[in-house]
Amino acid sequence: MATWVSPTHDVILYFLALFIPPAAVFFKRGIAAGKYMIDFWINILLWILGWIPGVLHAWWIISRSERVAAHPP
Repeated sequence: MATWVSPTHDVILYFLALFIPPAAVFFKRGIAAGKYMIDFWINILLWILGWIPGVLHAWWIISRSERVAAHPP
């Protein structure tokens, strides 16, 4: 069974999340009104409460985001 590897964009977002977690969530989800708007604001609050909760939340958002298959099966 083949494993899925994150694209380069996600690797860059993981690295960005180490320094500015809300920016990584913004680039992954955005802040436009919709079902994902809350993710950005939750991350802002977690980042204010502490750096580690913000980073963990950002990594979780990046890893669970919907992935579009580059090549159909």
